[in-house]
Amino acid sequence: MKSIVLLSSTFRSPICSIPSLVARTTFQKTCLDYFNRRHQSNMASIEASKRAAATEAVKNHYPLNAKWVGIGSGTTIVYVVEAIKNLGTDTSLTRFVPTGYQSKQLITKAGLTPVEFDAIPEGVVLDIAFDGADEVDDDLNCIKGGGACLFQEKIVALQAKEFICVADSRKLQNRLLTNWAYIPIEVAPIAAHRVVRKLKEMGSKNPAIRLNTVAKEGPLKTDQGFFIVDAPFPPLLTPSDVQAGKDGSGKAGVWEVSTLANKIKAIPGVLEVGIFHGITGPQAQEAGAVGGQKPFAAYFGLPDGSVTVRRAIH
Repeated sequence: MKSIVLLSSTFRSPICSIPSLVARTTFQKTCLDYFNRRHQSNMASIEASKRAAATEAVKNHYPLNAKWVGIGSGTTIVYVVEAIKNLGTDTSLTRFVPTGYQSKQLITKAGLTPVEFDAIPEGVVLDIAFDGADEVDDDLNCIKGGGACLFQEKIVALQAKEFICVADSRKLQNRLLTNWAYIPIEVAPIAAHRVVRKLKEMGSKNPAIRLNTVAKEGPLKTDQGFFIVDAPFPPLLTPSDVQAGKDGSGKAGVWEVSTLANKIKAIPGVLEVGIFHGITGPQAQEAGAVGGQKPFAAYFGLPDGSVTVRRAIH
């Protein structure tokens, strides 16, 4: 009887060999244990990279005597709050503005003081806002909304002097929609099906209303009571692609980042689009506005524990 050999996808060498059917159960358990350990090791490495990126971002950007701080959503933000606490600065007079229920709970559990966005006094500008991303391109345009908080994430970023993105290195790609498959779009329930039809006309392949994890509960609802439509498109062109002569006007469903974001935002029933693009906070202030939706800087944790930083061209 021939032996059955399982090869490691990484090393292309035998992990174990089965000389007989009697040993199959032991073989399966051994190999399952191996892959479980490997998966756990990879996950631990990813979490360590998120913590490293958050620590570096907070160290470099958290203002002295900060009064108003935006706190975004997602797994990386856990480490941002941890890093703020580890600074050892007095936060008793600091107000933290969450982008959703999850981040509000995180702020509260850390012993910090949360303030809802609509309770910010007139004229107050956030000193800084930290948030994650589902994907970031070479120009620091972001896709956000995988956690369904994109509207609140965007209004918090737009209210801050600086928006700092924190993620692990898997999120950094040359162009948006390279690894991340779709653009999240927050829409009024009454208009959701019309928005889906319009997105198909614009070249999106199979846009769909996002369902709850338990399908029988129906569409997922945001903190605003809206639906999320997830719209796949081909990878989005950057402004430099267009300058090099590529067509980002939507032909064959190929779009430039800002062109597509603005086109979707103009569809009746759309509250917000999960593309963060345009100008940064400092650029907005130079123009006499408040803040920008594109990050001023993005910190990416690498598997080896190091951190790479990308800054917007300013």
